[in-house]
Amino acid sequence: MTKVYKLAIKAAIEAGQEILRIYELPNLEIETKEDKSPLTLADKVSNEIINNFLKKTEFPIISEENEQLDYDIRKEWETAWIIDPLDGTKEFIKKNGEFTVNIALCSNGRPIFGVIYAPVSRELYYGIPADKKSYKTILDDSHKSKRGLFLDSDLIFPSKPAKDVISVVCSRSHMNQETSIFIKELRKEYPKVEIVSKGSSLKFCMVAEGVAHLYPRFAPTMEWDTAAGQAICSAVGLNVVSMKSNKEMNYNKRNFENHPFLVHINREIN
Repeated sequence: MTKVYKLAIKAAIEAGQEILRIYELPNLEIETKEDKSPLTLADKVSNEIINNFLKKTEFPIISEENEQLDYDIRKEWETAWIIDPLDGTKEFIKKNGEFTVNIALCSNGRPIFGVIYAPVSRELYYGIPADKKSYKTILDDSHKSKRGLFLDSDLIFPSKPAKDVISVVCSRSHMNQETSIFIKELRKEYPKVEIVSKGSSLKFCMVAEGVAHLYPRFAPTMEWDTAAGQAICSAVGLNVVSMKSNKEMNYNKRNFENHPFLVHINREIN
């Protein structure tokens, strides 16, 4: 499968480069989808690039920007790609750099590989849960890694909170009352609760590399928002757990919308 994973990584990087080209244009045309979320040329172009890469594989594709097939067809898929060609479109429009390309391969409802690319910072995150390894590779100005990929020097690891301080990463664009209540409860346990705001799937990456300890998400998300991040987190021993079932989140469901979830390390949900 390594060849397939490398193909997905290449797709994410090339899509990211094209997104960046559009990002740097002086004028940006924005459409509104039926669900009122924004859509840009970058979403469309990135989706086309990724689909062109991944259709070379034997696995079907679920993308935010593709027409969604009926569940009666999808339920027969043992393994499928789940992609978000531009995660953090609002951050893209705001031009704060906090947007990503997300590609995951899921089998029997669980992510078995994930790659997240942040084209502005050129940070490439990727992980394989079966290998129990995730990586962060910083690409050069040409969006290439001269040293290669899957290097031990690029391995990332989560960190446990100290007894008196914990760091929580929250959505920059989707902070809500439930999140505030969650943080208030944490303050009963930890004298100091540090709040870090971040856009897109980079929140998963921050927990995976130990920059933050928890990522609670109460605002709505879809499978393509979380699959790649879950793969990267699972590969380093983190739990990405539905707050409704207290179990790991599943994918290629009848309904693509996720329940509220928590990304954590060895921490029970109250």
